[in-house]
Amino acid sequence: MLRMLLSRGMTRGFLATALSLLAPAAAWAAEEVPAIDTGDTTFILISAALVMLMVPGVALLYGGMSARNNVLNTIMLAFICLCVVSVQWVLFGYSLAFGPDVGKFVGSLNWLGLNGVGLEPNPDYSATIPHQTFMVFQLMFAAVTPAVMIGAFAERIRFPAFLLFLILWTTLIYDPLAHWVWGGGWLSVLGAVDFAGGMVVHIASGVGGLVVVLVVGGRKGFGTKPMTPHHLPMVFLGLGMLWFGWFGFNAGSALSAGGLATNAFVVTNTAAAAGALAWMVTEWLRQGKPTVLGAISGCIAGLGSITPAAGFVTAVSAIGIGLVGGVACYFAVSVLKHALKYDDALDAFGIHGVAGTWGSLSVGLFATTAVNPDGVTGLFYGNAAQLGAQAIGVVATWVFVGVGTFILIKLVGLFMPLRVSEADEDVGLDVTQHGESGYSDDLSFGVLPGSKAALAGVREA
Repeated sequence: MLRMLLSRGMTRGFLATALSLLAPAAAWAAEEVPAIDTGDTTFILISAALVMLMVPGVALLYGGMSARNNVLNTIMLAFICLCVVSVQWVLFGYSLAFGPDVGKFVGSLNWLGLNGVGLEPNPDYSATIPHQTFMVFQLMFAAVTPAVMIGAFAERIRFPAFLLFLILWTTLIYDPLAHWVWGGGWLSVLGAVDFAGGMVVHIASGVGGLVVVLVVGGRKGFGTKPMTPHHLPMVFLGLGMLWFGWFGFNAGSALSAGGLATNAFVVTNTAAAAGALAWMVTEWLRQGKPTVLGAISGCIAGLGSITPAAGFVTAVSAIGIGLVGGVACYFAVSVLKHALKYDDALDAFGIHGVAGTWGSLSVGLFATTAVNPDGVTGLFYGNAAQLGAQAIGVVATWVFVGVGTFILIKLVGLFMPLRVSEADEDVGLDVTQHGESGYSDDLSFGVLPGSKAALAGVREA
């Protein structure tokens, strides 16, 4: 009997000891980093690839809208944004935008060279995808933003000057702004929201491009001779790639595959269609005919308008947002630009800057908890404060990007000429900046592209 009691007592003691040892392990397991969701990871990687596709989409859209002798230069400006920003982002750009906060203004350099940005989730941004998945998704946003901006000052900027400006602008303008809105900076603390880049991408690219235009001046002949697209089918192909990529842009910003992403997808498509119809009808009424270029421009206006609101509004609200965006951008491009005489060559400001501004404000009007899990509501659902926060975000973005871009482009101008000469502009930037022609049947020069003899011959002619 004594032996049995001792045996039972020892067993209970062993079990109690074992449980006491396992309890901390169980608590640790409960606190460990959440497991990666392969569905979410796949969705965001595909979304990142779709956003990357928007860069060649921009290149084709802008290339077709440019003059025949500037098509390659325009494509090159967009393409090189992806190359330069891809390296900058890995080295230090991502750390500045999303790294540990410094004064609610910018990220620290703790993640320099992706140090600490591993293959496990970072719950501050997403608990179900690897940190590097989030990083590369945001990389594509950083690359497409300056690519959009080049449309404002296309057909006159020197390539070396653009390269220096691109590095400075991405580092000193885009990265801090992204931190303000998405990285825990002061605008996010204030309550301003931007689902997929109305402020960070569209206002930044539009306003930045406008400031460069005001500094470098208009193209030769602006306002006195027609400057029409040289290849509208190319423009339409670019739009198709952009519309397709925009689903990754907006739906992917949900950072998981589910209802929020589905809503963002639906409202993105809806607003794009509404924007195209609004521009088409407005143009038809005012000018007598609906144009392909107008419908394309309206579609992009609708896409830009819904971008900041895609995770906060319903499909019916998206129709209104797209319609207003299409009409507003039409008047910015067809009336305002010519009245104020600024040469926004491919309408980067008139479409993206205006659409981003309207879309960011529309969140403060139409946001509803019926579709967003963060509890964001707008004026029409009883929360006027959200409209105020959005307005502060818009004004802050305009001022920061406007003043900052002005300083940077002036700084670049101290070290090198910003724009090509009139003679080079007459020849075209394809030859003068890159030594090649976009079309094999282009007889503007008759010897090997890039040779000094060819360039001299064209200038003499």
